[in-house]
Amino acid sequence: MKDHNKQKSLKRIRRKNRVRSKIFGTQERPRFSVFRSNKYIFLQLIDDQAGKTLVSAKDSDVKDINKIKGKVKRAYKVAKVLAERAKQKKIESVVFDRNGYKYHGRIKAVADGARDGGLKF
Repeated sequence: MKDHNKQKSLKRIRRKNRVRSKIFGTQERPRFSVFRSNKYIFLQLIDDQAGKTLVSAKDSDVKDINKIKGKVKRAYKVAKVLAERAKQKKIESVVFDRNGYKYHGRIKAVADGARDGGLKF
């Protein structure tokens, strides 16, 4: 079991490196980075030219997060919060970086929430 988890992690890191070699965020079109832990989700809009995080959001930023059942629904709400913060900073278009995670479940919910919040990618 231990080897299986290690192998899974290495595969994700390989996917991440392959994707990151092609994705680059700028001030006008920042990189939308997603980090998913077993319990929480963390989102950032990053300007790679300056090496700065422009906007970020996490589970604890959402009001009444404990009332929302299910990690997928929570991820959707966090993405909507990030999109609102991005609008305040006049960011409309982003480059989506799924960070090596497969595009389904919480990652898909994040993308849908951000799109519904007004971000384009």
